[in-house]
Amino acid sequence: MELRELGRRAGSMQEIERTLPAPPDWRVELIGVPEGGEVRLRLRLESVMEGVLVSGDVAVPLVGSCARCLEPIEDSLELDVQELYAYEGSTTEATSEEDEVRRVEGDHLDLEPMLRDLVVLSLPLAPTCTEDCAGLCVDCGQRLDELPADHSHEVLDPRWAGLAGRFASAPGTPDADNTEEN
Repeated sequence: MELRELGRRAGSMQEIERTLPAPPDWRVELIGVPEGGEVRLRLRLESVMEGVLVSGDVAVPLVGSCARCLEPIEDSLELDVQELYAYEGSTTEATSEEDEVRRVEGDHLDLEPMLRDLVVLSLPLAPTCTEDCAGLCVDCGQRLDELPADHSHEVLDPRWAGLAGRFASAPGTPDADNTEEN
């Protein structure tokens, strides 16, 4: 971001509205901003004694998968921004660790790392398609939200499997009457 118009005079301000393509690394495991997706910026750059205060909001599209049922998710994220970029030689720069404060680089601000951190740290680690998504059936893998309420699977203990096969047919059926006694 160019700062030539803003200058270093405290109190000067510049408003910016831009739409930029998203870089490829704005994501976590299950959800993120699609590469090239529209990142909408509405920012105000204010010159203050110690540097440039960047404030405003950022809106990005999100795509991913539900952590419970793996269905696709499409959503958007709107975030507020407020970050101080310190001038070289300012008190803020001198009293802060190198990774604690962002710096004005000549007449430029590199907003991308700040925006990436803001967006990625705001992404849910376990996104869901709906707040009450029930997930998948552990036995058949179908979405529980699409199955009847009485959906169940008969689970047999493998130690009794031999006996279950022997008594599978009810008494009085042809299969049960033809079995030989031991």
